[in-house]
Amino acid sequence: MNKFTQFSNRNNFFWSAVKLISEGLGYSDRKAKKIKYYNSEEVNLFEKKLSLNISEKKDIVDYLNLRSDIINNDIKNNLLNKEEAKILYESLLKEINPKSKISFNRQKKEKKHPAYFSNMISFICEKNLTMSGFVNDTQQLSFIEKDSKPYYTFSRRFDGVIPSFKNPLAVWEVKEYYNTTTFGSRIADGIYESLLDGFEINSANKLINKKIFHYLFIDGYHCWWNTGGKSYLCRIVDFLNMGYVDSVYFGKEIITEWDKEVKRLKEIYKN
Repeated sequence: MNKFTQFSNRNNFFWSAVKLISEGLGYSDRKAKKIKYYNSEEVNLFEKKLSLNISEKKDIVDYLNLRSDIINNDIKNNLLNKEEAKILYESLLKEINPKSKISFNRQKKEKKHPAYFSNMISFICEKNLTMSGFVNDTQQLSFIEKDSKPYYTFSRRFDGVIPSFKNPLAVWEVKEYYNTTTFGSRIADGIYESLLDGFEINSANKLINKKIFHYLFIDGYHCWWNTGGKSYLCRIVDFLNMGYVDSVYFGKEIITEWDKEVKRLKEIYKN
């Protein structure tokens, strides 16, 4: 998923209002089991209740309802459950016959299995870039080198980088939760960590006058749709459009959209 072009370059007042209204009026329609839609009347009442003067209300309502449409009709349908992810993973494994390291989830016994989504992301990188073109086991912090000195070092380890943790062109984080039964604080905290990474990457981009691409990968239908993740899907769409991540890939989007993006990054790196 990419940004909504009609809502690019909006100021902080716009995004502050989006967050405030979303929280105040609620993110989801529990009876309909979907992300709720908004209207100008309820926004006017909310504005009056808080004694605020919210500008661009029509645009805000349009944005909120576009966000709802995307989540209800696209993102929901792209998210995979564990069985679907396993089938897709095994198909890619057979097609690509990868040499990259197979990673596993952190659970034990019957819940332990290959990290399907993370591995598929790596398989697609390997297919397009070969093993030397990416790192999917980043055991150290990524950094920017300038004049043989560590000019900027990032605070968190990323889940993957292209082409290397030294002077990365692209970095990514993966949030796959197939066995999760509740949407706990660990998952919520992980989303806000991604937001903070976005702040840091944007700061680095300004310092070095060069673009480092930041991607987020999300999967696990039950976790994100049935156990309390709907409001966090809204937040993810928001910080994508605020510019703190360049693209978010939900579930089966990686097969087509991530493959296209890796090919694009390969061309950028060659030049």
